[in-house]
Amino acid sequence: MGDSKSSFHPALAVSNIKNLVPITLEMENVQYATWAELFKIHARSHKVLDHIIPPASGKEKMPKTDEEKELWSTLDATVLQWIYATISHDLLHTILELDTTAMEAWNRLRDIFQDNKHSRAVTLEYDFTHTQMENFPNVSAYCQHLKSLSDQLKSVGSPLDNTKAGLKKATQTTDSAMVARDLDDSHENVDQHSNHRNNYGGKRHQHRNNSGKQRSSSGGRGGGKGSSGSSSSGGGKGGGTNRYGGRQQAL
Repeated sequence: MGDSKSSFHPALAVSNIKNLVPITLEMENVQYATWAELFKIHARSHKVLDHIIPPASGKEKMPKTDEEKELWSTLDATVLQWIYATISHDLLHTILELDTTAMEAWNRLRDIFQDNKHSRAVTLEYDFTHTQMENFPNVSAYCQHLKSLSDQLKSVGSPLDNTKAGLKKATQTTDSAMVARDLDDSHENVDQHSNHRNNYGGKRHQHRNNSGKQRSSSGGRGGGKGSSGSSSSGGGKGGGTNRYGGRQQAL
């Protein structure tokens, strides 16, 4: 507890506890160890650590005067507000009780997260083992999630073997790199095939144009010959027709 002679206690100057304890403690995302450590650092720096953790034997400072008792009650309510402001709504409804103290609320949270250590460890280990890199936007996000799971396992007394954690990250990172390389090779093959088709199509189009030109030239020459041949032979055929016509008329 702070000195009663001081006119203003540093804990009362905190306007937003979330700026100092940026983690929201949740039942699903187990970060109790990290949350508790940040909270204790903040409480110690503002001289209210004894409101959540009993001091060593012989160092208790119990309020004696009415002024000290009033300050203690105010500070305890302040610390209790800090706890409530940094936990989820589900946890708040779980630990909320009438006329409770900051230490009682602190102890209830500790019991919630430490009484079910084994079941939480099993769940976290399963999540760690089955986390796949393709579910994350990049390698950094994937590694950060694995680190979070590793920290949570450590907080429930089941730290991961460093070799296992390293192999997990290395394997997934390698697999991701191989997939990315295969995709690049596939795109490159598609581009080459597309360029080959374009070049082949261009050559076929050019060949068709050249063939068309050759046919046009041949047709032109053939037409010329055909015209001259028709004019020379057409007269004879015409005469024959006239003769045949004459014969038909005679008949």
